[in-house]
Formats: sequence, structure tokens, C-alpha cells
Amino acid sequence: MMDGTVKYDVVIVGSGVSGAIVALQLGLENRKVLILEAGPPVPASRETYMERFYTSADKMPESPYPPNTLNSNPASEAAGRATTLDLINVADPSKSYLVQNLGHGHLPFSSTYERIGGGTLWHWLGTSLRLLPGDFEMRSRYGRGRDWPIEYEAMQPFYAAAEAEMGVACDKDTQLYMKGLYPNDYVYPMPGVVPSFVDATFAAGLKGLELYGQPIQVAPTPAGRNTIPYQDRRVCAGNTNCIPICPIQAKYDATVTLNKALNTGNVTIQYKSVASRVVVDGATGRIASIDYMTYTDPRGGATGSGTAVGDFYVLAAHAIETPRLLLMSATDEMPKGVANSSDQVGRNLMDHPLYLSWALMPDGQPVHPMRGPMATSGIETLRDTPHRKDWAAFRIEIGNTAWAFPINDPYTTTQDFIDGTNSSGLNPNGARLHGRALIDRLNGLMTRQIRMSNLVEQQAQARNRVSLAADHVDGLGLPRPRIDYTLSDYTRQGFRRAREVNSRIYRQLGAREYSTVDKSSPSYFEVDGQGFDFYGAGHIMGTHLMGSSSKDSVLDHDMRSWDHPNLFMVGSGAFPSSGTGNPTLTVAALSFKAAGALIRELRK
Repeated sequence: MMDGTVKYDVVIVGSGVSGAIVALQLGLENRKVLILEAGPPVPASRETYMERFYTSADKMPESPYPPNTLNSNPASEAAGRATTLDLINVADPSKSYLVQNLGHGHLPFSSTYERIGGGTLWHWLGTSLRLLPGDFEMRSRYGRGRDWPIEYEAMQPFYAAAEAEMGVACDKDTQLYMKGLYPNDYVYPMPGVVPSFVDATFAAGLKGLELYGQPIQVAPTPAGRNTIPYQDRRVCAGNTNCIPICPIQAKYDATVTLNKALNTGNVTIQYKSVASRVVVDGATGRIASIDYMTYTDPRGGATGSGTAVGDFYVLAAHAIETPRLLLMSATDEMPKGVANSSDQVGRNLMDHPLYLSWALMPDGQPVHPMRGPMATSGIETLRDTPHRKDWAAFRIEIGNTAWAFPINDPYTTTQDFIDGTNSSGLNPNGARLHGRALIDRLNGLMTRQIRMSNLVEQQAQARNRVSLAADHVDGLGLPRPRIDYTLSDYTRQGFRRAREVNSRIYRQLGAREYSTVDKSSPSYFEVDGQGFDFYGAGHIMGTHLMGSSSKDSVLDHDMRSWDHPNLFMVGSGAFPSSGTGNPTLTVAALSFKAAGALIRELRK
């Protein structure tokens, strides 16, 4: 240890949900913890971020959070990150933080994340689904992808701990589309969110419908959102802007857990500190320290550097920045980077590529969207069926935001009827309206808009990866992430089935479908002669996956590095497969599991 350097029990990189949970559990154990956070501090009041959102010319998921998403230059940003606006400039590394390979056969990776105090959970939707037993056994059950080194049953107590920490609202009896998910006596922390009028319309209209041998049933979605006062957070007031920010913190975010960790008096956080190298003791193979760089101005370059020393280390920097750090730490002795004897660090990048569809309910049948959270129910019965041996499964999120996601309504349709255009597809005759006629037409249309988002599973594939773009650096002179990404035929077949299911559902509801495909999009692809484009779900997974052998995985079942016994990595990067449920609850559950293993080591 260098003279004057404070030694901690544990050094954690990242203060998002996984880092915060580990820090809290260690703090409660009276362990001394240092968190290195690349981004700026959590503001004293969320109104700071609300004001940024209100005054920003763009209204993207990242716009409330620093640095400013407009006119960004990733070569000058100390803690850059992928943003939605980057996707517009996906082929231009001077404007896109992720340097994407768009050569033959490649597609753009389309999900984003934050590097701020509290992490990306500032702008998550709140969906808190458990993975299903089949998600953990894809290779054994269906001959696809990888099995997890953990069975569902072993995850039960960690799921319960995560649901308690996050304050998940749900009624267990509404989740029985799969048997064996819960102990008989299990009770969620609070009652479920009341389904929207849109949900009720779907539920009533789809009764009796079966597809691919499965009932198409609507189920309320477990949500990290208060229906009763919980952990000093308010009850959800139905603001339909969970993304990008809940204005009253009724929705759980990682600052809740982070503040509890800091309040133990055993956890210290150091903001604007970008981990730049993981240092390995060549004699023992243990991690010796983590070097970091500091900055003051987010676009002003480095102002200093330091070294963090602990007995154990936890990387919790999300599934792109964690492998980036490990790869940047390469030496002559470890030319592939730290923790990478398997050559799997950065590989197996996954998401839930999203198929989006939208339709209009019949005249005289309004569903009144935009009342309540952005989504409160889904169709989960196609998440784990025998068909997974042939095509990727998917869950269906029932949207409660009309056509905001598909076409940026209410703005697009309003502009159509003012200008006589037809971008929405709802003004084929080119009508130009104003005054009461405009109001009546818009009310008659927008109250009938419905949409579905289909989260399609993706297999771990070594060719989908994060590596280093040595010729494109950030504001600290560190190489930015290079992305190689595509969709397998298995996932593309899932898109084809998702389209069939969605169109059949709309017909069952008597709705007219308006879904379109943008052939000019870099996300466009074809399968069996049909054209599709896709969106990122914001579910960045893989890149330091766990497994049963050091030969083909980075971590063991406790998320400990096979190569370095005092190094753990938490977050969705540890996932061996994407599963079919939104990953945040499983991220939290695995963080409790890793924290338990780490505490046992510290007690030895």
C-alpha cells in the first residue's frame, strides 16, 4: 500500500443499484467501503434534474441528467455515456460515444445508460418482474444459449430481499401464469398498482384467445412503485413520465439505497472519479488497487489522479463500462485484460431488442391513455413455452402512453392536422383544422391510441461484444467503447412471431393497426422476406457473464472472478442469458447474493 493511502475493506466502482445494494449490506456489517463514482453527485433535490428536463430542447430519457445531451462531443467528456441522440449519429464517432461497427451483418446497439450518482435507475420504468425457471435453464431445456450456474429456487430469497428493498407493488395471485414462482405464504411489500383503462380493455377483449397453444392473458406488472407510503417515498400520483424521471420519487431509484448506505457511517463516496486501471499483484493474482482520474468540469479534462486500495473490490459500473475498465487494464502479463483468461470479457453483449406496434381502437371506443404510469400490465404467457427451442420468446408490455413512443404523439398528429400532412397515418385526406374542429378531431383520435412493446430474448454470442476503440478517446484520454452487435436468426424469428401475435391481438380487439417499418433505419433487418426495425430496451446485459467453468465464463455463481479471488463484478453484465423479463429486479437480487458471499469472505 502506498504511504498515505487509506485502505478500505472494500472498494466499489459505481453507485447504481448493484453497487448501492452491496455498499449497504457491507455498511450494515461495519465494513469500511469506498465507492468510486464516475459521474457528478446526487443533487440535494430532484428538482435540479426536473428543471434540466423542462428546459432541454430534447426530451429523451437522458436529458435530465448531466452532461448535456445536446451538442455533445464524446471526445471531450470525462464521463461520457451512450444517449438516445447518439443513435441519430450512430455512424459518426465524433458525435456518438459508442464507436459502432456497422459493417456487413452488423446492426447498431441501441440502448443507453447513465454515469451519475445513483446510476441508470434514475430513468427506469419501474418494471420488477422475476425471471422464470426456464430462463435459468435455456441450454438444458431448449438446447439454446447457456444455462445459469444458479437455479430459480436458489434465487427465491434474493428476489424477496430485492422486492423488499425496492418496495415492489404486486399481488402474488395475479402472477400465477407460471407455477412455482413464489412460496405459498409469500406476500409482496405492498398491493399492486391499479391497472389502467387501457389494460382493462385488453383484458376484456382478449378473453378466450389462444395463440401457439397458450392463453393470451393480461397480468398486472410488478413495479418498484409505491401504492402505499414506503421508505419515506410518496405514493404514485399517476404522472405518466416514469421515464425520464419520477417527479415525486414514488418510483424506487438507487439513491434510496445509496443514501441508506451512506447513513451507516461506514460508506464513503467519491464523485467525479473515473476508474482507469485495475492493478493486479503479479505474485498472488489478487487485485492490489484501482487507479482513478478526477475532473471538475465534465468537459474540461483530468484535474488529478489517485489510487484506491482495499482487501476486496467490486465492479458495478454496468455492462459496458465494467468490461471497458478490465480491457483498459491489460499488461504484458495479461494482454487480454484483467479477469480475462477465458477471453469472455466484453463478449456476449445482449439486450431485449424491442419490436414495437401500435393501433387505433374503433370509433366510439376510447381507452383514455396517459392516465397513470407508463405501463402497468403485460402479456407474460409467451415468455416460457416449448417454442423456445425454435424461436426467441418475448414478453409484451401494454403501453399506457398512446403513440408517444412510436411516432412522438401528441405532437406528430397535431402537426398533421394543422399542416395538412400525414406523418401519423391518421390524416390521409390532408385535412387542415383549427379551433374546436382541431380539438375535437384530436380528442377523438388520441383517446383511442394503443401500443405494445415486445421484449425479445437474445442469446449470448461471443461476436456481440464491447472492445476498445483505441483511435477514439474520451475527455480523459481513455479509449471509448467499441461495439460489435447483431441479432441471431433465433432472435429474428422471435420478431416474426411477435408481429404475428400483435396483429392477431389487434384484430381480436377490433383495432386498426398502424405499425410501420422504417427501411432507412440502421436498425432495419429482414427475416423470411419480412422487414423489421428494432429499438433498444435499455437492458444492457452480458459482457462479464457467470458460469460453471473458468474456461468459458468470467465469474462464478457468486459473481466472483475466476482469475482473481478478491474481485467481484455485479450488475446485468453477469447474466449468461437475457431471459424474458426486465433485468433490474434480477440485478438487485444477484447483488444481495454477491454481497452475502463477500461478507462471508470478510468474516474469515
